[in-house]
Amino acid sequence: MEVLEEIPSRLASRVAAALAWVNKERGHQFEVTGLVDAEDALSRNDDERIQLGLVLCDGEICTREQIQVEPRTDGFHFSFAEVAAREIPPLLDPPVGIRAAWLDSVLHKHEFVLLLFYRGLW
Repeated sequence: MEVLEEIPSRLASRVAAALAWVNKERGHQFEVTGLVDAEDALSRNDDERIQLGLVLCDGEICTREQIQVEPRTDGFHFSFAEVAAREIPPLLDPPVGIRAAWLDSVLHKHEFVLLLFYRGLW
């Protein structure tokens, strides 16, 4: 499992549109902090349906969402992908640097931050 901290330019418009859709659906103001296993999405043509594994954070809430993105003539159609197990795999623990921007922004608001890592959940 590979987590990209920077969104590839080829996927940037789809990720931005998917983020706006998730924020509307979930009622949060998430930010994308990573993209999980983007190889398949990068190998597809622009007119094909792809699945994006978004790592999202909103303040102290972080989650992973699997989003189906289907191109349409008027933009994109989104849906939450069926996931066999909602458990976040242990390899998704934040690698060094992936949460740097988020951590820096939180540290400006508080005297200290406590990070808990438990069996792949963060």
